[in-house]
Amino acid sequence: MDRYDLDHIALAAADTAPALRYLTGELGGTVIFGGQAFGFRPMQVWIGDADGDGMPIELLEPWATERNDFLARFVARHGPGPHHLTFKVPDLLATIERMRGSGFQPVNVDLSDPTWKEAFLLPREANGTVVQLAETTNGFGSRASMLANVRANGPNAHPRWWVDPVAHDGTPAKLRRVVLRTPSLSTGLGLFAGMLHGDVEVERASTAELVWPGGARIMLEARPDEAPGVDRLEIEGLAAPVTLLGTRFVPATSA
Repeated sequence: MDRYDLDHIALAAADTAPALRYLTGELGGTVIFGGQAFGFRPMQVWIGDADGDGMPIELLEPWATERNDFLARFVARHGPGPHHLTFKVPDLLATIERMRGSGFQPVNVDLSDPTWKEAFLLPREANGTVVQLAETTNGFGSRASMLANVRANGPNAHPRWWVDPVAHDGTPAKLRRVVLRTPSLSTGLGLFAGMLHGDVEVERASTAELVWPGGARIMLEARPDEAPGVDRLEIEGLAAPVTLLGTRFVPATSA
């Protein structure tokens, strides 16, 4: 991997089964992988078409909390809701050094696994949400090839822990963009464009839309009188707004 890319948004809750049923049955999402780790168990659902136009949503539940209770504490404190955005980077150490040189302080740096190195920016530095930075050698190449692999072989489960997805009849919906409230566009753009290499596709007086090579998008909305963070997910193909895991899902609009 030789580029920065927005990989997914993660939503956390004590029980994600109802959300999985909605994402698959109502939105036509595809489970692509999942597993278990100390403190949490993740699972990702692709919200998009078979050609790779869309974005994954990761569902997180507390798990093995006696070994690590970070996610359980998050859910107890905040309730269900957005937990983090993950960006894949070509060289984690170089990214950390560049960020530190610009005044950011990545934390929880873990380089122990050569196939998955990670670090995090906390909400006070990351526009009201956690940003995970990951350097990985895992993957199936393009989104389209990854989805083709899932269709042929099923999701990568290590192990499978989730409920059965619900069948969907019709055209799958697409996660078009994650919308973030930011104190100012310069604040948001300094991180997501300057540090994380998002391309600014549209910029107006109080909004900016950024896109990454894989097609994932963030919309920044300057709302200085509100707390920064994830405001909503815009879904192409969604008929009416719905709140899922403490997160607003709304029909996609033009940028």
